Amino acid sequence: MTARVWKFDDDINTDDILPGKYAPFMVGEDRFHTFAFAHLRPEFAREVKPGDLLVFGKNAGLGSSREYAPEALKKLGIRATIAKSYARIFFRNLVNLGIVPFVSEEVVDALADGDEVLLDLEAGRLYRGNEVFTLTPPPAFLLEALKAGSMLEYVKRHGRFPAE
Repeated sequence: MTARVWKFDDDINTDDILPGKYAPFMVGEDRFHTFAFAHLRPEFAREVKPGDLLVFGKNAGLGSSREYAPEALKKLGIRATIAKSYARIFFRNLVNLGIVPFVSEEVVDALADGDEVLLDLEAGRLYRGNEVFTLTPPPAFLLEALKAGSMLEYVKRHGRFPAE
């Protein structure tokens, strides 16, 4: 199944991803994700499809440590992101929620907004037409958490974190 690339610039902060006024406690747990990127790309939440790929420049997810920003992405079906670099807490929140945060300057530079791609999460390969891009595959523990839905869901089921 192909996915659309949604490409963003450097320094996209958690308020860009989900502005605070649309937090779950403000608009409801059932609606907050419908406001993802409301100010940067108002069409995003309406048009994004499960499996689409978010691509960021440097310092993705800087700012506050609000977990509901990446949680909105998860609710919209985002399973992976690629960035040149991530803010530490945002990176960890992605992992905790079961979204794979790939890092690659080369791949970010090669992709364009709207590209149609196919991502093999487990192998760390991204296909755009005849082009193949190699990413560092996610560690086994993250793949196990993905299968469970998130790190928390894995721990609930198994009583421990996945082995590294």
